[in-house]
Amino acid sequence: MTEVINNLNDTNTPTNDINNDKKKENSNKKNNRKFVINPINNYRKEKKIGEGTFAVVYEGVQLSTGRKVAIKKIKLGDFKDGFDMTAIREIKFLQELKHPNIIELIDVFSNKTNLNLVLEFLDSDLEKIIKAKDVVFSVADIKSWMLMTLRGLYHCHRSFILHRDLKPNNLLISSNGQLKIGDFGLSRDYGEPSEVMTSQVVTRWYRAPELLFGAKEYGYSVDMWSVGCIFAELMLRTPYLPGENDMEQLDIIFRALGTPTEETWPGMKLLPVPSKVEFSIYPKTPWRNLFTAAGYDALDLLEKMLTYNPAKRISAQDALLHPYFRNKPRPTNPSKLPHCTKEDINNSKKRKNLDGEEKISKRLFV
Repeated sequence: MTEVINNLNDTNTPTNDINNDKKKENSNKKNNRKFVINPINNYRKEKKIGEGTFAVVYEGVQLSTGRKVAIKKIKLGDFKDGFDMTAIREIKFLQELKHPNIIELIDVFSNKTNLNLVLEFLDSDLEKIIKAKDVVFSVADIKSWMLMTLRGLYHCHRSFILHRDLKPNNLLISSNGQLKIGDFGLSRDYGEPSEVMTSQVVTRWYRAPELLFGAKEYGYSVDMWSVGCIFAELMLRTPYLPGENDMEQLDIIFRALGTPTEETWPGMKLLPVPSKVEFSIYPKTPWRNLFTAAGYDALDLLEKMLTYNPAKRISAQDALLHPYFRNKPRPTNPSKLPHCTKEDINNSKKRKNLDGEEKISKRLFV
């Protein structure tokens, strides 16, 4: 049976996500907007709602429509034609990725010192919901958030795009409950499997072991490891693998999942870190010891996401076909999902950077 739940508003409708890929792709090509540089006075910036090393995000208003928007102001670097090519890459991806579970890029404008991305305004995210003590959610709610995450990610992967920074606060929540993948600042297109890329991507707690081992060649499986960590965090209501540095991160992973071997992960010893370091041998901790309330189907999907061998790790497409999404309870309709109160949102603080390496300029990443 190859059902994938596609429309959460009709949980009895078989999915067409995968079967209609080519039709959607052709439609997306026709509907992609051509962005032009617009005058800055088309938008009014209001309060600051977020800040990173090289970007600041403001709540704003599109004056011509009155629509509330988010304006991401990126400082321009010393790059070709004065533009930060990483920012240009992010714009390109958001233009291509038209999907209900991916944040919408509305407009782009610039001035002498900044490039501004105008995005749909989403005032909540999955991290805020997980951390809100007064928010109670069910198995069906978790299933709904996971389904929307995988649908958005599958669209990225079928468009040959790696996200490379999936984590709860990059999974944004709209006022009607729709989850949308955001922040494509570390994303890049994926060509050949042998293509060399940096391993210094993905926030550490959600970083796949091949990246921690220094792999320069990797694929969509790094995103699926991140999704597995998010899945675990939803069930636990706390981060599953929170390491303070790369070596501690590996140790925490090994204590939870057992230390990998050449038998379970062929070629592991050829990666930079395992070729130089001997790791302590730990047995695998049974899933049921920690995830006491999880169903067998949930644990089976989690295990497939958190598989050491990237070649064996489940894909987004296959995850959508997993029995977990067909079995009862059915996923909650997005409009009925629990949400944070305004007080929760106002009081929420983003998880701090774990250390200096998390602050490396995204301009360095390839």
